[in-house]
Amino acid sequence: MSTTFQLDTSTSRATPTPKPRKRLTVPRIRDHKKDGQTKEPLVMLTAYTARQAQLLDAHCDMLLVGDSLGQVIYGLDSTLPVTPEMMIAHGAAVVRGSYHSLVVVDMPFGSYEASREHAFETAARIMAETGAAAVKLEGGEAMAETIAFLTNRGIPVMAHVGLTPQAVNVLGGYAARGRSQQEHEKILRDGQAVQDAGAFAVVAEGVLEPIAISLTQTLEIPVIGIGASAQCDGQVLVTEDMLGMFERVPRFVKRYEDIASVIDKTVATYAKEVRARSFPGEEQTYQPKS
Repeated sequence: MSTTFQLDTSTSRATPTPKPRKRLTVPRIRDHKKDGQTKEPLVMLTAYTARQAQLLDAHCDMLLVGDSLGQVIYGLDSTLPVTPEMMIAHGAAVVRGSYHSLVVVDMPFGSYEASREHAFETAARIMAETGAAAVKLEGGEAMAETIAFLTNRGIPVMAHVGLTPQAVNVLGGYAARGRSQQEHEKILRDGQAVQDAGAFAVVAEGVLEPIAISLTQTLEIPVIGIGASAQCDGQVLVTEDMLGMFERVPRFVKRYEDIASVIDKTVATYAKEVRARSFPGEEQTYQPKS
């Protein structure tokens, strides 16, 4: 038995509750793919808060505390201004709000590229202060040495190849990658390099489907697609995108609901009742005892 934080929905507070640890582990995620095959694809979504994590946890194998929170939560133009402190705060909340899923935290731009040692300091801090099981970093061949340095020192790493948002200025935008033979070959080399370096899984983002399929068939570790192919070993999306919180989403996103409209309608009803003084009513107010 060990202590984990379970969210008390009746009070909206996280309270320590003794529970046996049953989280999915890095080896279990890695071993989900056997002999180059994945029978049931892995399910991964982003999460940024304790309550969101609680709602997603039962349905997901992994929760990604993505640096996409810069845009989704903080309204930034890109992921580049995101700091380790922001990732740690949200990562700890997601760990507290979940019980089953493996929690992976993105390493933000500038927190790991300078040196292997710098990457280790950042990753060790993220894991120690959040309780997450792994970190994710962007880059292929160029980051292989860093991935090996981290994994050899006890830090599980999920890699990220193809369209890497932190390199948006170098790439010149968010267009799909792999349209040239040179890019095609580089993505395949990147996937092999991160696997050889010890990554337990790799995200393939925004790549042409034949490349995603080839990468999935070639690598022994799970390939998690986003804007890639249904033939990947798993899928990940930004939760707010697939729930319909924003009007514009990338082409590869399927909007499973229109939550933004639900919120708009609900808040409009609340505002109408407040202005009409019909809220709060008798059920929401305290009266003196007779």
